Amino acid sequence: WKSLTGLHIDYLLSHSHFPTVIPVVILLLSTVNLLDSKASQGELGWISYPSHGWEEISGVDEHYTPIRTFQVCNVMEYSQNNWLRTNWIPRQSAKKIYVELKFTLRDCNSIPLVLGTCKETFNLLYLETDEDQGIRFREHQFSKIDTIAADESFTQMDLGDRILKLNTEVREVGPVTKKGFYLAFQDVGACVALVSVRVYFKMCPFIVRNLASFPDTVPMDSHSLVEVKGLCVNHSKEQEPPRMYCSTEGEWLVPIGKCLCNVGYEERGSSCQGKTTIVHFYSFQHQFPSLLDVWSGWRKPYNSSVICIFKEFVGWVRGVTIVFSGMVSNTSNTWFDAIPFAPFQKDRASRNSISLSWLEPERPNGIILDYEVKYYEKQEQETSYTILRSKGCNVTLSGLKADTSYLLQIRARTAAGYGASSRSFEFETSPDSFSISSESSQVVLIAISTAAAIILLTVLLYIVIGRFCGYRRSKHPDEKRLHFGNGHLRLPGIRTYVDPHTYEDPSQAVHEFAKELDASCIAIDKVVGAGEFGEVCSGRLRLPSKKENCVAIKTLKAGYTDKQRRDFLSEASIMGQFDHPNIIRLEGVVTRSKPVMIVTEYMENGSLDSFLRKHDAQFTGIQLVGMLRGIASGMKYLSDMGYVHRDLAARNILVNSNLVCKVSDFGLSRVLEDDPEAAYTTRGGKIPIRWTAPEAISYRKFTSASDAWSYGIVLWEVMSYGERPYWEMSNQDVIKAVDEGYRLPPPMDCPATLYQLMLDCWQKERNNRPKFEQIVSILDKLIRNPGSLKITANTSPRPANLLLDRSSSEVVQSLGTMGDWLDNVRTLPCKEAFSGVSYSSCDTLPKTSAEDLKKVGVTIVGPQKNIVSSIKALESHSKNAPVPV
Repeated sequence: WKSLTGLHIDYLLSHSHFPTVIPVVILLLSTVNLLDSKASQGELGWISYPSHGWEEISGVDEHYTPIRTFQVCNVMEYSQNNWLRTNWIPRQSAKKIYVELKFTLRDCNSIPLVLGTCKETFNLLYLETDEDQGIRFREHQFSKIDTIAADESFTQMDLGDRILKLNTEVREVGPVTKKGFYLAFQDVGACVALVSVRVYFKMCPFIVRNLASFPDTVPMDSHSLVEVKGLCVNHSKEQEPPRMYCSTEGEWLVPIGKCLCNVGYEERGSSCQGKTTIVHFYSFQHQFPSLLDVWSGWRKPYNSSVICIFKEFVGWVRGVTIVFSGMVSNTSNTWFDAIPFAPFQKDRASRNSISLSWLEPERPNGIILDYEVKYYEKQEQETSYTILRSKGCNVTLSGLKADTSYLLQIRARTAAGYGASSRSFEFETSPDSFSISSESSQVVLIAISTAAAIILLTVLLYIVIGRFCGYRRSKHPDEKRLHFGNGHLRLPGIRTYVDPHTYEDPSQAVHEFAKELDASCIAIDKVVGAGEFGEVCSGRLRLPSKKENCVAIKTLKAGYTDKQRRDFLSEASIMGQFDHPNIIRLEGVVTRSKPVMIVTEYMENGSLDSFLRKHDAQFTGIQLVGMLRGIASGMKYLSDMGYVHRDLAARNILVNSNLVCKVSDFGLSRVLEDDPEAAYTTRGGKIPIRWTAPEAISYRKFTSASDAWSYGIVLWEVMSYGERPYWEMSNQDVIKAVDEGYRLPPPMDCPATLYQLMLDCWQKERNNRPKFEQIVSILDKLIRNPGSLKITANTSPRPANLLLDRSSSEVVQSLGTMGDWLDNVRTLPCKEAFSGVSYSSCDTLPKTSAEDLKKVGVTIVGPQKNIVSSIKALESHSKNAPVPV
């Protein structure tokens, strides 16, 4: 660092202006540190090999706290291979570990007069052992975790301004099985400072939920949840076996089942404690000595406290009534005051509802707070029932089956608790939808007349508006929607998307576009993952008069804010407007009870990217084109409605058991802030760089044309069976390469027609990209003519990528020396690969293999294929022969 900048690293650290947004690590209970280099005040004592490579130095962080850092910068020398190894780290109970690195890295282009080989990456490796190996060190024993690159590197100008750009990268390793492990950092010629290293694992901490305790639990791996059975707390017993799931993020998900306190105990917080018993003394023309005589004959139940309430009334009834809430006395001088109910009276009935009323009990135990009404189908024998609560002595039951017998019971609640339930009362719904009691027939006739008048006025209004809009459309053909106040009036025959955020109250959009479901109709079977706002579950939905079907359920976690609730339900407001076989179907929402839920159809095969990786090379070309056609059809529907998806990617496509692909994840433009595939671009937030069109990255210009670019990336993902676009290139490198004209090469055995479609979708000028209607038409032609899929892009006369458009033919014509070709290769993402390689002429190029490329530092499969393809294209042009497969 001194030789390059004249400044010490500790001076830089103590006088630097760190980025405006500092990554803050909050150590939650679910995170357990195994190593934190910033916590050490003395020397860390890590092994450096060779000794003149990595150097341990002292510094201070952004808060002027002393820290120990490591730096290396030997870019003036060739063939660097500097290793830094940590001390032995016991893994404790971890099964998967996370490594968080904070580092700075200098841009090679800003270093003057580099004599050696400068890199902008370093390698992270690890070694598992059952014991500390001391100072013994063998390079070949270590396994590589990843190549670490900086999203932001600093330059000489940054040093002059004392601006240090800090990068944070997190990698996971697992499963780990031995007692401990080492981490190692390999430098192959970079100018890098390792500011801090933190190693940790995640754990679901001890918790008590629904009176059941769940122990500390360590997640198993990245893809599964751990089911944990709970143990009932003291003085309680199981009502339904309690269990929860421990997620890979160290969070407890969806509690199922619960425990109940034993008799004589009540729930207080997370434990069962002795019940507080309320004793009411009602005195009717009686003296208190007599009450005390009665009290002296009663014994307080074991382990309970007593609150005595004395009330005196003047009346003609003689005697004393003592009521004990929640227990039974052991003396004959006390008794419960029963709450008998008069027979129910059926006020009104139809085929799907019935109204009932009853008389208030004659001798209630105090003021009645409310009534609990429980009813169920007679044939179900109380296996499935519904409970309603009413403040008054009447209730209307709705959503019933026609011509069906129901049983009903009722009980009252006072300050002393619930009284005994009434006898069962049986009633039947009417088979005739117009079977109404005579006393309400007049009201119904008025309602029918009013409805008919409203319908007639509506028809007339539509005729007037239709004519007016027809006149307006002749002047403004692009106008598709009229606005009246806060609402939206859609013209007949035209379906347009309505942004729920245009409503003054966004929750109004939920009720307009999504069906409200009764939570009792939903049964959660298991947790399958965690979403942005809560858990994602699979379950069953059973609506009245419909068969039970499987559904996916997104829940909103407890403790949410009003904004989180609105953002969570906005996806349902959007999804509820769509009706297409290739768009995920919304079943409904639950907003009037907790937890708040979004219920959609269940897609058995999950996300498309993971499904393809799981079934690599197992589908025919026609099957893949069929999947792509479904996605394009869904996107055409969205485009026609005026909806821009913004995050079209294989991870956001769901697949059912029939291989039907459906577009999902709507309204994510507000969720992208936490998307791991995203990167900062402008003040507008984060966007998924690898899937996003250049104009959307630079100017946040999102249109159906930018969705078409994303569709091209999805097409590439499908044909490569879920490979990561642009492989391990950093987001900054992707932006730069795409801007310079680089395009992804064709996947292995990709049909030439599909690769051409990809290139068309990746046109820099967005107006030149195909519309989704055209994409559907192209794919339909391929399905009708399967033979066209047999010609692969590798044998197509068209170059392998757009870079070769100007390299393969032009290079052949102008290629004078090996250096010219190397300069051309520098436009590829591996531009430093051939530096220092002893190739002297083009005659040696055709002999280059993938192994040769690995030796010079090109370790990523994608760029390897790209260079080999470029070499073969060069050879074929020089011989005027077809490009070999």
